[in-house]
Amino acid sequence: MPDNSFHGCLTDPPYGLSFMGHQWDHGVPSAEVWREVLRVLRPGAALLAFGGTRTSHRLTCAIEDAGFEIRDCMMWLYGSGFPKSHDVSKAIDREAGAVREVVGQKWAERYPNGPGGNTFSVAEESDGSRTAERTTITAPATEAARQWEGHGTALKPAWEPIIVARKPLDGTVAQNVQRWGCGALAIDASRVGTGDALVRPAVMRAKQNALGAGLGAGTQAEPLGRWPANVILDEEAGAVLDAQSGTLQARGNKTPSTSKELLAPSMASTACVIRPGTTGTTRGASRFFYCAKASRKERDAGLEGFELAPNGQQYGTIQNTPNPAMRNVHPTVKPIALATYLARLILPPVEGARLLVPFCGSGSEMLGGTRAGWAHVEGIDSWDVAVKIARARTA
Repeated sequence: MPDNSFHGCLTDPPYGLSFMGHQWDHGVPSAEVWREVLRVLRPGAALLAFGGTRTSHRLTCAIEDAGFEIRDCMMWLYGSGFPKSHDVSKAIDREAGAVREVVGQKWAERYPNGPGGNTFSVAEESDGSRTAERTTITAPATEAARQWEGHGTALKPAWEPIIVARKPLDGTVAQNVQRWGCGALAIDASRVGTGDALVRPAVMRAKQNALGAGLGAGTQAEPLGRWPANVILDEEAGAVLDAQSGTLQARGNKTPSTSKELLAPSMASTACVIRPGTTGTTRGASRFFYCAKASRKERDAGLEGFELAPNGQQYGTIQNTPNPAMRNVHPTVKPIALATYLARLILPPVEGARLLVPFCGSGSEMLGGTRAGWAHVEGIDSWDVAVKIARARTA
């Protein structure tokens, strides 16, 4: 690819966790890979790269060693997620050759389109996307197993980092954006919709030239919404946050507004922080953050001609995927709403803006880039199955 030919990069690279035994997840991409990304990006172009909580430090170092400037680290918080933990009690009995007594059964409900792609939840869904498995509950058989009952080796995953980096500028920011057509974030287009009348603190002053004079202190409506933050929620995480924070009312707002989203026109299709049954400023803390709405059906959209993968297998390449009957067998599908928001955040206001999506997987980031308004989106992946799925989904 030519040097300096892309205005931005959005990617979900391997986390280096050997996820489900996949060879492509054997390690995080090296600095050599990111140097190639740096080469084809224009000066000032932004790079957003998802990472894993256990390996994001290696990802960050590789990106920095390649020549990028590390600008920030966003947090994507999600409510669903299954701890990939080792049951110590069962392991002890297994190694001892002891047979555990079955004392009950339970249902584990699975979704094929949660964060990370491999998640469990017990929430009700109306679109028929959930599946359930009956599992047995067993009692410890040995004294050592009873001692270690209830102990595991991992926490439930609830967030993923998104590394924010930038190719070094050519001159000042003002010079770079005019010369290369990139180098800044689309702040207003990425604001968080809100029904609040946002408040500027009142300033006590006796003279016109006192501190704060002429700054418009006091209650003032902000139709574009709140500033985009480096924390992003999904709907379930937002609901959990609101349950913890309780009902809040914007400071200084004595007349809460009605439940209407005040959004920049470009955000109207994806931004949402106001939940049903709530009113303007009497919502929880989630109103400060962007909440991605992900459809549970979107994973297989565009793949109607594909055969269902029985027992989570398609083309003989995938084992133990979360849904026993799916068409999109990629295990780490990101929500399109999230990808759209991130793509919009780094979209420059120029004609013909080009977005690079290495490690494109099944194409969610490509779909997000197209929906955000990028003129050209180019995805790359080495796994032929993922490429076939991405082509069908984007078509």
